Amino acid sequence: MFDIGVNLTSSQFSKDRDDVVTRAQEAGVTGMLLTGTNLHESEQAQQLAQRYPGCWSTAGVHPHDSRSWSESVAAAIHHLALQPEVVAVGECGLDFNRNFSTPQEQERAFNAQLALAAELEMPVFLHCRDAHDRFMTLLKPWLDKLPGAVLHCFTGTRDELRTSLDRGLYIGITGWVCDERRGLELREMLPLIPAERLLLETDAPYLLPRDLSPKPASRRNEPLHLAHILARVAQWRGEEPQWLASVTDDNVKTLFGMTF
Repeated sequence: MFDIGVNLTSSQFSKDRDDVVTRAQEAGVTGMLLTGTNLHESEQAQQLAQRYPGCWSTAGVHPHDSRSWSESVAAAIHHLALQPEVVAVGECGLDFNRNFSTPQEQERAFNAQLALAAELEMPVFLHCRDAHDRFMTLLKPWLDKLPGAVLHCFTGTRDELRTSLDRGLYIGITGWVCDERRGLELREMLPLIPAERLLLETDAPYLLPRDLSPKPASRRNEPLHLAHILARVAQWRGEEPQWLASVTDDNVKTLFGMTF
């Protein structure tokens, strides 16, 4: 049972990071992909992946931080991407919901990271929010140059899911699907995702599944809750959790080229 999206560099884990990893392992999580969202956090994620067995990391710049993209950042991300713990470029993409960086800054950083991934023959770890059409326009020319791509934390529409699958993307599903207010549309779409293209993630410490009982007092998500997300996704897809865990683990190995 592999968690493809853990923000282990978050300050929310600063006081008990070792315990967080231990609890996840005790809950059956056999591996984690630690997300890099800017240069500093990508460096931290790589160091944590060195520290904890069964962990790997991404290296990239999130659209929110795209204004930080520069030649020196590009060189540093390139260097990081060559390290054995780093298995994907990202988190990169477009987010027009808040525009912490301008759309132009986001597009420049996204294109540069797609080019880097193509050069290094690495998969990409993608983010898209309120930007689907432009996101796909920028991504499409690179897809035949990349070994693979996952659209992390998918929360889009049925048409966006269909387009993403048609383009060959893997789909990352989080505890968002457990939200009885916002996740019902996504829940109904779960059976449309071929099992061989599905990946699971917590996006911890964010997106605590709302149907957890009892809920943790901290309201902080942890990778140990991947088991809950797996069970719910399997239930709504009409599959056995153990089988789905095996299939999604195989997908991780195929996309990121890792063994665990």
